[in-house]
Amino acid sequence: MTVLVDCQGLSKHFGHKAVLQQLDLQIHVGAPVALVGANGAGKTTLLSVLCGYIQPDHGRVEVLGHQAGSPELSGRLGALPQDAQFDPDFGLARQLQWLARLQGMSVAKSRQETERVLALVDLTAEAGSKVAQLSHGMRKRLAIAQALLGEPELVLLDEPTAGLDPLHAKALRDCIQRLSAHCTFVISSHNLFELEQLCGTVLMLEQGRIQQQVAQVSQSGVLRLQLCQENYQPLLPLLEQLPGLVSLRKVSKLQLELQYDAERAVDFDVLLLQWLHQQGIDYRQLSRGPSLEQQLFQSGARPTS
Repeated sequence: MTVLVDCQGLSKHFGHKAVLQQLDLQIHVGAPVALVGANGAGKTTLLSVLCGYIQPDHGRVEVLGHQAGSPELSGRLGALPQDAQFDPDFGLARQLQWLARLQGMSVAKSRQETERVLALVDLTAEAGSKVAQLSHGMRKRLAIAQALLGEPELVLLDEPTAGLDPLHAKALRDCIQRLSAHCTFVISSHNLFELEQLCGTVLMLEQGRIQQQVAQVSQSGVLRLQLCQENYQPLLPLLEQLPGLVSLRKVSKLQLELQYDAERAVDFDVLLLQWLHQQGIDYRQLSRGPSLEQQLFQSGARPTS
């Protein structure tokens, strides 16, 4: 499996404060990777080191086989910094074309790429507008557009949906899912629900170290069923015969946890809903579980507020 990011013994201090401490990390080609942790855990610092914005005090950092910040990474690594800024007096398209030219694109190619990324973030109509005329959400979408210039192999996104309205946040998640077939994303966010929908691996950063890793959070093969009444018990033997069901556990008086074979029964949730309808059983909620929040914090870890 191709290694995109390789950090060994990475440390970074700001004054007397240790932000990253002997951090070891490898990120491979594949589904989006989430980076979570409390404020001050070191997420933004880690992404800044990977981009080459700041230099580590100790340790080795390689991105796409090169030292972080190397000129060879131009066009291969895209990034959305936490506080990305643009010149307020220049138009969107002009600034993106200039950034594309810095990557070595021709004039024609830079125009084509600008049109492509503006369409991805729904800003085509504002291509000629000045940045000063944009709302906060539009500026965030512009910053995401620049991160996608040149179709990079690796894209680092720091709080990509912060400040976006629900419609554009969903559109961005859909965009990331589409582009993930050709690009690996690393996403830092406090929105655990969002990360659960997008990411195949979640890394929890605490006190400058990777403290926990949760793999394939969106394909756990576990469903939680909240029922309305207790008269379902006689039907449990029938429920246990559903194709793909591995185990059935009673979590509480009205809640069941069903573990199933996700590879053999891809549509197990649909089968379950059909069974509930056939048996005339009412339910309040059906959710995938355990949730990412439960997986990360069931051991009493601090919340990512």
